[in-house]
Amino acid sequence: MMITKFPLAVLGFQYRIARLPLQLIEDRMAARMAAEAPARLIFERSLGMLDATVGGLLGDSSLKMRGSALAERSDTLSRAARLDAAATQKQENAEAELKATREKAIKDQKQAQEAKEREIQDARTDAEERKSAAAEAAEKRTAAAKQQADEVAAQRKSSVEEAKRAAQARIRAEEQKASSAAQSKLDDAAAKRSQAADKRAQADRVEQLADAEKQKRQAARASKS
Repeated sequence: MMITKFPLAVLGFQYRIARLPLQLIEDRMAARMAAEAPARLIFERSLGMLDATVGGLLGDSSLKMRGSALAERSDTLSRAARLDAAATQKQENAEAELKATREKAIKDQKQAQEAKEREIQDARTDAEERKSAAAEAAEKRTAAAKQQADEVAAQRKSSVEEAKRAAQARIRAEEQKASSAAQSKLDDAAAKRSQAADKRAQADRVEQLADAEKQKRQAARASKS
């Protein structure tokens, strides 16, 4: 062994002794933590960089390579963990977005269904209101027509009664006129009968006087003879 390499070998031996607690920690982390645990990766990368640096200073290629490999492994696992976390985050975001989209679609569908039901209900209510208004208008028209018909019937009845009263008045007037004419004729007939009776009585008196006169003359002639 060269004299110059002896101090380095001592330093390497001392480093390995000093590194034992770090190795213990690494072994415990390996037993308790997952390979991609951030704390473990940071520790292993730091330890690997330390080994690589010390190995380079001491000319210990084995220690340097092991440190570089440990640091590179930690970097690789760290990148993989970041990529996996990013992928997981993207997946979670995609799932959350899909869930939100699905919930929004369900909500939109529900709102559309509710809007459709409201439109149907509004249409039914509007139809019922139009039907009720039409029935009310028809009832008013029927009542107005009935009132008009009643008024026309009342006017016709009044006209008929008035015509009947006028006819009865004309009949009574004609009856009165006929009665008056008949009474006048009866009065005329009675007057004529009275005149005839007076003339007959007068004729009878004249005849009696004539008979008396005749008898008187006959008696006078008889007395003379």
